Amino acid sequence: MAEVATSATSDQLLVVIDPVARQTDGESVRIVKDVLSAGAATKVCLPDGPEEFARALARRGSRRPVVVGDDRALMRTVVLLHRQRELAGCVLSVVPVGPVLGVAHALGVPSGAVAAARAVLEGAERRLDMLVDDSDGVVLGALRIPAPAARVEPLEAARPWLRTCQSLVRTLVPPRPARETAPAVPGPARLRVEVDGETLVDLDQPLEAVSVTPGSGGGLAAVEVRPLSVGAEASPLFATGRTVTVTGADFRYRADAGVAGPVRRRTWTVRERAVGLVLPS
Repeated sequence: MAEVATSATSDQLLVVIDPVARQTDGESVRIVKDVLSAGAATKVCLPDGPEEFARALARRGSRRPVVVGDDRALMRTVVLLHRQRELAGCVLSVVPVGPVLGVAHALGVPSGAVAAARAVLEGAERRLDMLVDDSDGVVLGALRIPAPAARVEPLEAARPWLRTCQSLVRTLVPPRPARETAPAVPGPARLRVEVDGETLVDLDQPLEAVSVTPGSGGGLAAVEVRPLSVGAEASPLFATGRTVTVTGADFRYRADAGVAGPVRRRTWTVRERAVGLVLPS
């Protein structure tokens, strides 16, 4: 499907504002609403959670959905449309507002609220490839293995009352000698990576990272494998293909804004020109 210019005067927009965007940057949300309402017929929805978000999207009718939110709201929308088998016939717009915006910006959506809202009104549809895995998960921006470790806050930091109780206990009970323990350091990943059925790297080669990125309309994913450096720096391995299969012992992976796993085997397949996203002309 070729790129199709969108018309600000003929479009009717369903503006779905994610609750995280409203909480983190209410001023940008207000500006976006003003810009969109001045340029098109808009219906604004303010869902309070994922279920209301899904219902608003399902009832869009002929209106073009505009998601105001961060990467997680964008991916939630794409997953919903994909699983309802409505992605091919839908043109999606996004205005990035919120704490996690790397995917939207990498796809070409402007970073400023005003510029992104104007792109919704004046931009053009661009068809983008995406990855779909064998559990029906999707990837728009990038897939990375292993997933970076998540930062976990100490329990007492999240519960101030617990910190108070612990302080009281420490004043009543003599402290025990601290045991010296080495910090847990994750070992190198050992994965088999196959591209279109051909083995790019096998389990005998320890790896630092694997990344898979869908193309911009060519139907091929770009694969980069970084072997673990021992002594001299090891050169990365590159390949392109339509299917990528990774096999290994309980690995996790980051797909866009989320972390999934552990799994022992996963296959990703490129869906060519699967997503229609409005971007600046």
